Amino acid sequence: MDFSDLIEKAFNFQDYGLLLPLVTNSLIAGAVLGVVGGLIGIFIMMRDMAFAVHGIAELSFAGAAFALLIGADVVTGSVFGSMIAALILGILGTRARDRNSITGVLMPFGLGLGILFLSLYEGRSANKFGLLTGQIVAVDDVQLTGMLVLSAVVVIALLVIWRPLTFASVDPVVANARGVRTAGLSIVFMMILALAVAVTIQVVGALLVLALLITPAAAAMRVSSNPVITVVLSIVFAELAVVGGILLALAGSLPISPYVTTISFVIYVVCRGIEAVRSPRRHQV
Repeated sequence: MDFSDLIEKAFNFQDYGLLLPLVTNSLIAGAVLGVVGGLIGIFIMMRDMAFAVHGIAELSFAGAAFALLIGADVVTGSVFGSMIAALILGILGTRARDRNSITGVLMPFGLGLGILFLSLYEGRSANKFGLLTGQIVAVDDVQLTGMLVLSAVVVIALLVIWRPLTFASVDPVVANARGVRTAGLSIVFMMILALAVAVTIQVVGALLVLALLITPAAAAMRVSSNPVITVVLSIVFAELAVVGGILLALAGSLPISPYVTTISFVIYVVCRGIEAVRSPRRHQV
């Protein structure tokens, strides 16, 4: 296969208009997940929990794979696995060092379980692959409704605890002294994060969930320190990554994940470049 064949495999817009209606549900789900990822990603970065997200994603993948094996609802299995991981991390990983070590234990365990369940599954191989790398036509009406409900729960819960969570994320010691129950708040946030991971996996897959929950927020924080602008940029970057990834994946025969991760990475690199250009000017001022 030469380079031209690779390009044609990745980008082929023939009959694109006919294929577009097939991903209507995925586009709606992707747009909603962009909001979820953009919002919660800010707190993930503030609380230094990027590594923990990967641990939750692996157990979420194991839960989804088990559900696929026994013929149950994949979203339910994904949520169940995420909740177990979040509870373990929330209760045992109160300190960053403990949380990272526990995450390091959970990741291979969850991935191993998921691979075991998928190896026992005798159904379509596309279903197996989709749990890892995402599928653009896998969201039916029932799944879309479930994803919208879970996403609404995540967004509403974040808005309710936004102020105390921000305080506890910026300065947990002072927040605790001011009466904020930081320990309980951390567990609540882990539960919210678990739901966000579970719904995100349905579109972008378990292995590359960081591209939607981490990279947009990390990029936004590189170009702005204003809390409002940072949140808005994080949501915009996440939308560009997931919706743009779905639209590009429709034009090719590749999974959605390479497109989403590439767009996210390009956005991050551009933001780093903007930060590098602006930094000398700040020093001069």
